Amino acid sequence: MKRNQNIILLSRDHHFGLLCSWKIRQGLKKEIETDRIKKYILHFWHNYLEEHFREEEQILCAYLEDEYTERIRSEHAQIKVLASQIEHSEDTRLLSDFAELLEQHIRFEERNWFPHLEEKLNNAVLNWIGKELDHIHPEKKEVYADEFWK
Repeated sequence: MKRNQNIILLSRDHHFGLLCSWKIRQGLKKEIETDRIKKYILHFWHNYLEEHFREEEQILCAYLEDEYTERIRSEHAQIKVLASQIEHSEDTRLLSDFAELLEQHIRFEERNWFPHLEEKLNNAVLNWIGKELDHIHPEKKEVYADEFWK
């Protein structure tokens, strides 16, 4: 699906989010020590997702208040709570819950929310969003030494 160039940076982040979900599932499937998976989830949350969510909420949500925006904020809050629960719990079901919720959230954004924004927002607003993202969005590559998913 062709994505508007002004929000492509966020769309690229989604690739890494989907990989995160896959890595968690691979680790669980291979019965890797759950502490290793837990550390990865918390690393991904603190180093990637937290900032990504902040950018979406501060920049994209600011331009259109509707049921899509409400859902995005709600899912962001759910994922944040789940990350906190993972940090303070030994419940291994939370790991797969995190992978599932993150994947479903990203798929909703890519398949529904981004196309909705592209349809509802005019080119001037989308261009402004692109400039804001260019200014604040760091280009990050995921680096994590413990490749438990391999």
